[in-house]
Amino acid sequence: MTDDAIFDRLSRSPFRSRFRLSAKDRAYARDKGRAVINAHAEDFIRKRLAPALPEKDGRQTPMRGHPVFVAQHATATCCRGCLLKWHGIGTGRALSDGEIAHVVSLIDRWISGEMQKG
Repeated sequence: MTDDAIFDRLSRSPFRSRFRLSAKDRAYARDKGRAVINAHAEDFIRKRLAPALPEKDGRQTPMRGHPVFVAQHATATCCRGCLLKWHGIGTGRALSDGEIAHVVSLIDRWISGEMQKG
């Protein structure tokens, strides 16, 4: 599935489409810059989502507190169950570097879109 198709599908989900960056999240993202935010995203994904059996899977991503966390919920990249349901990325194995890069690119695209809105 293409990224455009994924974002189209996500936009039709009442739950996923309700997420927005707060003013504080926008300011943080603007202050840190895209490269730093993407580095944070990669770090969070590698530590919280990429392992074959993530600790507290399904509850490892806070709903707020960092722009990446909000983006993960908006893009259904918050837990392995959502990765399977929305992106077809299976469970029970570690994510590949390519899958991690794909998840980070989805998060980056969503945050970039939010930053353009405000």
